Amino acid sequence: MATVPPISVMSFHLNRASLSHSTVNLSLPFMLDGDGDGGEAPSRCPRPIAALPNEFNPSYLKIYYNKLFPHADLYRWMSYGNDGKHPACDSSYLGRRKFSYTLDNDIFVRYNTFNSAAELENSIKDKCPLKIDIGPIYNLNIRYESLNASAGDNVLTPVERELIFDIDMSDYDDVRYCCSGADVCLNCWPLMIVAVKVIDTSLRDDFGFRHILWVYSGRRGVHCWVCDRKARRLTNEQRAAVADYFRVYKENENNYKKVSLMGQVLHPFLARSYTEVLKEYFETKLLTSQNLLSSKERYEKILEMIPDQSIASELRGKWQESRRSSSAKEDINIVQWEQLKQLLQKHKAQGVRRCVEEIVFTYTYPRLDMEVSKHMNHLLKAPFCVHPKIGRVCVPINPNNCEEFDPTTVPTLIQLLEELNREGLRSDVEGEWNKTSLANAIKLFRSSFLQPLLKICKEELESSYNAKLQQSKNLLSW
Repeated sequence: MATVPPISVMSFHLNRASLSHSTVNLSLPFMLDGDGDGGEAPSRCPRPIAALPNEFNPSYLKIYYNKLFPHADLYRWMSYGNDGKHPACDSSYLGRRKFSYTLDNDIFVRYNTFNSAAELENSIKDKCPLKIDIGPIYNLNIRYESLNASAGDNVLTPVERELIFDIDMSDYDDVRYCCSGADVCLNCWPLMIVAVKVIDTSLRDDFGFRHILWVYSGRRGVHCWVCDRKARRLTNEQRAAVADYFRVYKENENNYKKVSLMGQVLHPFLARSYTEVLKEYFETKLLTSQNLLSSKERYEKILEMIPDQSIASELRGKWQESRRSSSAKEDINIVQWEQLKQLLQKHKAQGVRRCVEEIVFTYTYPRLDMEVSKHMNHLLKAPFCVHPKIGRVCVPINPNNCEEFDPTTVPTLIQLLEELNREGLRSDVEGEWNKTSLANAIKLFRSSFLQPLLKICKEELESSYNAKLQQSKNLLSW
C-alpha cells in the first residue's frame, strides 16, 4: 500500500513588533499587499491579490481574530447560561474562569479573566495570542491571584472544570511505522478515530454524559471536553476514578506486554470496545496500513507478546517459510494474522487465548494523558485556535461520523485569508466566516454542541430559581 505523505509542517516566524495596531487598519475594508508590514494605506475598494505568502505573518493572526474567530460562541459556552439574562444567573461565574495566553517569544500570560463578552473579545483581538488555554473556575475572581498565598477562606481553589481528555498521536509511536513524533498521515489517523469512538461511547453509555465536544488539536491529536453540569463539578478524586476506568496499560514501560486484561472475561466496556471498534480497525485498516507483520523486526515484536514460546516458534517458522513461497496477490499481514489467531484461539490456556485480544488492544486502544483528566487545574487549548506550527485551525469533530474527518483538509490560516481575499473583506458585515471553509466547523459547534448545551443550562437555572422561590414561600408560610 502506498504511504500517504504526512501533513506538511510549516514553521511560523513571528515578529513581536509587527503585532502593533499600525500593522493593518482593521477599521476599513482592505486587502493585504505583500507581507502586510506597512506600505500604502488600505484601499476602501476590495482588491484581490494573487496569493498570500506562505510564510506566516503576525498580521494574518490579527485578521483571523478580528474577522473569523467565534468570540461570542466561546463566551456563551464558558458562561453556561450565566449571561445576566436570568435572575438565577451567577454574575461572577465567568470572572472566576482562568484563561491563559501564549504570546510571541514564549511569553505566557497565565491569569486572564473577563466579566463580559466584550472584555473577552477585546482582549483576544488586542493580544493576538498564539494559543488560548482554558483552565478551571475558581472560588474567587482570579484577578486577585495574590490571595492564593493567603490563609483561611481566601485560598484560590478550583471548584469547577470540564472533564477533559487529551490524546496525542506521538504516544502511539511504538505501534505506528508511517510517521513518528509530530507527523500524522491518513495511515495512522485511524488510531484517533478509534479513540474518539471508544471514549465517546463509554462517556455516553457508561457514565450518562451528553454534552461532549471533540476537537482536533490542530496537528497530531484530539481533545475532549465533557461539559455536563455533573461532569464539571467532579472532584479530583472522582476525575481520577473516571480516568482509571479507561486504563488498560501497565505502568512498567519496560514490560513487553503493555496491556493487562484481567479476569476470566473482559469487562463489558472492554468487550464492547473490542467487538465494535478495535477488532475491525485493527484487521481492516491498521494491520495493512502499518504493515504490522511485513518484516521480521515487526512480527518479532508481536511474537514476544505470546506467553507460550512453542507457539511463537511455530509461527516464526511458518512466517519465515511464507516469505519464500507466498503469492504476490496475498497480503502477508492478513495471512500471518489469520495463522496467529488460529493457533492461539484453539489453545486451552486462557492466557494464551487472551493474547489475541491483548495484541489488538496494544495496537489500537486509546492512550490517554491520564494526568490531564485527573486534575481540575490542567489547561487545555480552546477550540478554533490556530496551531502555531502548521497553521491548521482546531476545529470540532463530529463523533457520530468521525471516520469521515480528514486532518489533511482542515482549514489553514493562510487558506482562510485567501478565501476572505476572494470574497472581499467587509468591516461592516458580521459572520464573515460563513464565506470561508471555517463555516462548517462553526455551524457544527453551534448545532451539535453549543445550542443543546445552553438549552439544558437554561432549564437548570430555571429549575434552581423555582426551587429557591418555593423555599422562600415555605419559609414565609411558616
